[in-house]
Amino acid sequence: MSRLNLLEETRYEKLPVTVYSNPQEASVKVAWRIAALIRAKQQKGEKAILGLATGVTPIAVYAELVRLYREDGLSFKNVITFNLDEYYPMKPTAAQSYVTFMNDNLFSHIDIDKNNIHIPDGTLKPEDVATFCLEYEQKITALGGLDLQILGIGRTGHIGFNEPGSAPNSGTRLVTLDDLTRSDAARDFGGKEKVPTKAITMGIGTIFKAREIILMAWSAKKAPIIKKAVEGEISGEVPATYLQLSDHVEFVLDEAAASGLTRFDTPWLVKDCIWSNALKKKAVIWLANTTGKPVLKLTEEDYNNHGMAQLATEQGPVYNINIDIFNQVQHTITGWPGGKPNSDDSGRPERAEPAKKRVIVFSPHPDDDVISMGGTFIRLVDQGHDVHVAYQTSGNTAVWDDDVLRYAEFAIDFNQSIGEDTKHLDKIYQEMRAFIAQKQPNQVDTQEIRNVKGFIRKTEAIAGARYAGLSDDHIHFMALPFYETGKIKKNSVGEEDILLTMELLQKVKPQQVFAAGDFADPNGTHLVCFNIIIAALRRLRETEEWVKDCWLWMYRGAWHEFETWEIEMAVPLSPDEVIRKRNAIFKHQSQKDRPVFPGDDSREFWLRAEDRTRDTAQCYDRLGLAEYEAMEAFVRFKY
Repeated sequence: MSRLNLLEETRYEKLPVTVYSNPQEASVKVAWRIAALIRAKQQKGEKAILGLATGVTPIAVYAELVRLYREDGLSFKNVITFNLDEYYPMKPTAAQSYVTFMNDNLFSHIDIDKNNIHIPDGTLKPEDVATFCLEYEQKITALGGLDLQILGIGRTGHIGFNEPGSAPNSGTRLVTLDDLTRSDAARDFGGKEKVPTKAITMGIGTIFKAREIILMAWSAKKAPIIKKAVEGEISGEVPATYLQLSDHVEFVLDEAAASGLTRFDTPWLVKDCIWSNALKKKAVIWLANTTGKPVLKLTEEDYNNHGMAQLATEQGPVYNINIDIFNQVQHTITGWPGGKPNSDDSGRPERAEPAKKRVIVFSPHPDDDVISMGGTFIRLVDQGHDVHVAYQTSGNTAVWDDDVLRYAEFAIDFNQSIGEDTKHLDKIYQEMRAFIAQKQPNQVDTQEIRNVKGFIRKTEAIAGARYAGLSDDHIHFMALPFYETGKIKKNSVGEEDILLTMELLQKVKPQQVFAAGDFADPNGTHLVCFNIIIAALRRLRETEEWVKDCWLWMYRGAWHEFETWEIEMAVPLSPDEVIRKRNAIFKHQSQKDRPVFPGDDSREFWLRAEDRTRDTAQCYDRLGLAEYEAMEAFVRFKY
């Protein structure tokens, strides 16, 4: 690409942006740049002064630096580090402290002089904080300033803990954390109420003085704030926009985090496009939404005035384009998610044959099935398909401790009512109460408590699946080993996870598989579970003939929904079906009212699900399609 074309394509971007295909590739590149700086300083006999960040974003960077130390001889003896921030108050030995984080992910694995490590002190007395912050600044200045500052970005646009409202010339100081920032940290502390309300952070002015600044961001969750930071106006409401004023900053993103930028989201506004069908569909739906018109009412003037003249010229007249896209969207709508028997399926999302399909609905947690596709689940059963549901994990970390005591008390009372001795149960119950009373944030539960939490979710899932119409022998609890740590942080996927999934697939030999494609799940479980299914299917495809006729449909709904242009199957729900779906969700009583891990959406799961399926139906309605009460959306994944 010529420099002129690149400038045209990135004209909305107010600072340099480099995009890599995935976080791992990007992290390795950033680590190599850090290593090159360290080595260059070593050759000159100088110290490398690094500003470091915490959180999920830089973990792979630190892992690569550790690898370079172990395998490539990279020494850190000439490195001096200053961390961006620390919660306040916070003991350095706490699991959530950034001292612990940095030691676990970097410092304990390299040859850095411990005297060269600087992290804000979360144990200071309130009256000593201001002096500490001033001395922190003075240490950086005395060393000639930061050579390189590594940053992440929060969904409020904060860098470090410089929340909205921070001044561009701010220094190291004590700050109050934004409510959204605390919500995002809730899973690390075992609940938002346990997250500190304050932190000590390096200031924007301090960050800005670094000779080089690299801000990293991964995942689609960061795409909205990245667009604001890169393309938006400079504002204290989005502190990262101040970086637009620096000549030494670069944003390093993966494709998902960059997806909201104009050149990726609406490329027709900045360049000539190669008009694939998917891009054409996306553009026409975008145009309809932008103009507030149904697809069939879009005019040539609309195309010309909104950057789509090239499409109109190459594939027009525009009315033909409109009809084509209208028909494509219309053909996604079906009341027969398992395929309509004895019908022409050329314009339908699913095959007509076999008329009665074997189906597995995989549910990462014990409630994702009914929350995300409860209406379709019930309809598949009603239409006579051989439907199985597979709960991939126990979900036992997402149950309140007081529910455990309530169920244990019930067990004791029930045993007494039938004349059984309860001494052993009483002893376990008292041990549970004692443990819960002194339990620390995110401390691993005892095995008995974990078991009860798992039993609670299991019985709720059975009730929901029975309500959907399944017999007990079609309800499967996989308890995949990667999940069963008792912690928020799970193990890596192992061979047993894949083998257990292959075993179930071989037993059922489905023609249809439904899997959670909602990777915005804050704990990452959905993506892990999805990848296990894909790995299992790909292995089976090498030896099993039935796999070639097995279609995989991704569903969403608990966290985010598919964009209208992405949807390949839309299953409409009547008002009565919406109520039936709601009733199935209500069977999951431990997740009702206030779940342990609600993410950044305070609504109950049933309400989220209804609002999102209603929104999907309204999106179709605005495009000029039939008006339905609600719609569940699916995208086919070709493995």
